[in-house]
Amino acid sequence: MKTSEQGLKLLHGREGRRNAVYRDSVGVLTVGFGHTGPDVREGDVWTDEQVEAAFAKDLERFERAVNDAVKVPLPQHAFDALVSFAYNVGVGAFKSSTLVRLLNAGDMAGAAREFDRWHIPAEITSRRNGEREQFKGTAFEARIHDSVIA
Repeated sequence: MKTSEQGLKLLHGREGRRNAVYRDSVGVLTVGFGHTGPDVREGDVWTDEQVEAAFAKDLERFERAVNDAVKVPLPQHAFDALVSFAYNVGVGAFKSSTLVRLLNAGDMAGAAREFDRWHIPAEITSRRNGEREQFKGTAFEARIHDSVIA
């Protein structure tokens, strides 16, 4: 599966865009839509093209992680929410999460509740609430929660 246009809009809103390199809440050098890595250097300012290219590459990695880890069929909205979640917590944490384990066991409701266990730091609460509601298919709720962080 690939992320839908609505999923991309929500992910862009959750991540925010910064062309100037900055340190995230845990001190990691970051640029664009949450891109990190050895190509991110303090003091750099990226062009829009660099930001978009990094996002496209990052998105592919997280889509692949969700496609590889999840063994049950997903509606588009749930896939999009999982990509957003994985984009934020990382591939390793996503793949080893109880959320994925419950989902693969067919427990969609239990998997949805797992978003509430990932509210650290506290500033991430609105994002997690939005991802949970998006996962459940209540896109209107996801937009309300996401507007709080936009």
